[in-house]
Amino acid sequence: MENLTIVFVHGWSVTNISTYGELPLRLREEVRKAGLNYEVKEIFLGKYISFHDEVRMGDLSRAFQSAVKEQLSDIMNGNGRFIGITHSTGGPVVRDWWHRYYENKQCPMSHWIMLAPANYGSALAQLGKGRLGRLKAWFDQVEPGQGVLDWLELGSNEAWKLNLDWIINGDNTISTQNVFPFVLTGQSIDRKLYDNLNSYTGELGSDGVVRVAAANLEARYILLSQPAPVKEAGGKWITGDLEITRFQEAPKTPLRIIAGKSHSGDSMGILKSVKKTAGNDKSSETVKAIFDCIRVKTTQEYTALYNQFARETIGVQQQEKIEVEDRLLLSDRIFIHDRFSMVIFKVVDSQGYAVNDFDLLITAGEESDPNHLPEGFFVDRQRNHVNAETITYYFNYDIMNGTDAVLDKNGKVIRPALMGIDSLGFEIRPRPEEGFIKYLPCRIRATKELYDKALVPNSTTLIEICLQRVVHSEVFQLDALPGDSMPTKKQGDFKNIRPGTEIVE
Repeated sequence: MENLTIVFVHGWSVTNISTYGELPLRLREEVRKAGLNYEVKEIFLGKYISFHDEVRMGDLSRAFQSAVKEQLSDIMNGNGRFIGITHSTGGPVVRDWWHRYYENKQCPMSHWIMLAPANYGSALAQLGKGRLGRLKAWFDQVEPGQGVLDWLELGSNEAWKLNLDWIINGDNTISTQNVFPFVLTGQSIDRKLYDNLNSYTGELGSDGVVRVAAANLEARYILLSQPAPVKEAGGKWITGDLEITRFQEAPKTPLRIIAGKSHSGDSMGILKSVKKTAGNDKSSETVKAIFDCIRVKTTQEYTALYNQFARETIGVQQQEKIEVEDRLLLSDRIFIHDRFSMVIFKVVDSQGYAVNDFDLLITAGEESDPNHLPEGFFVDRQRNHVNAETITYYFNYDIMNGTDAVLDKNGKVIRPALMGIDSLGFEIRPRPEEGFIKYLPCRIRATKELYDKALVPNSTTLIEICLQRVVHSEVFQLDALPGDSMPTKKQGDFKNIRPGTEIVE
């Protein structure tokens, strides 16, 4: 019988290891029943500091590496491997650790099961420390530290770099020798924890803190490049349409949506609601999915579980399509749980500088017209407060794509069938538009190709837009010395020079 070592890593602003609930005990109790031929040797409950401003993600990675070396010395000496189970921000913490220390060599962690991970951030993070600290249902009367919070804000540079590396290089790391990663998350809202002052705690397509699209590791990257400017006959500089110059998809990573689970809480939380004693309870689906992950030993089994989880997730989303909230003495509220997509745009220029001032317009249809977008497609938009070159859009995929009529249990139409779109485009109007350094407006026409690449349900797409940095030739000129004497101060003055019609290559 093989010994099993499990390491738990909690989420953001946790101050007590009671946050793990009874899941560690439940796994120890059921491991033999699951037919794994394992015995739980040790369970380690991680605890890390995320509620102090000076602590950043890299600091947590270094400290985690030190803790693993000290507490798991047998494993580090080559006598075994451990299984990691993370919750919320614990997912990015372990991802950063793995990326820094084990991306290109065997990792002491064999299986990595992420519960509700904020892989692409959380919409809540932008609210800031003070407002988050007042959400008592989510945070244990403590304000989250700013260092970790900056990482978690949608579109942060740190998260972008980690996720882009995963999209490009992840295929090389999923293996028996390295790591098998998995994502388990919910899409249900615990209405008892809903905060009326902050709609994100009740956002559809999320568990009240993390969007399904932000948890899913299976993302993609699109690079849109602006062609070099050309001069018209009248002397005006223009540019052509944006071009797709790179498209990369992340490796297929098993994603399982667990029915009836929210981010936190004793009754619905994907982590803390699990009870110690097995039986006919609401925890069985979570526990079974965890053991499905632990059973994987080969890449073939990993692929098989990917397909199994995909089928089961479809079933859960169909089952949870309609939510009826029974309100005492008030009429029932009906929620339609569609599927959603998240797109993170990053705008830079050809010299690598961030472009922080721009307008971005979404278009659709044969005429690339924003008026051709379906009503209700747009859910949310956030510009990162530290990295203003990134802006995150949250779309209702089912409305964008078109959907059948939604009926209640009695066959009554709650929402009629909707006509979707099959093409997508963008227009960007960057600034400055004038001056010695400027940018030219451009677009990519709405196409089915871009729609299919950019919008995937339950998933995130990184779109990097690279604009040409237009530098006028007057920024630097050489003047020949006019004679045997230097020009006067008035003759040599160039403080009032203005941009001309020529630009540098």
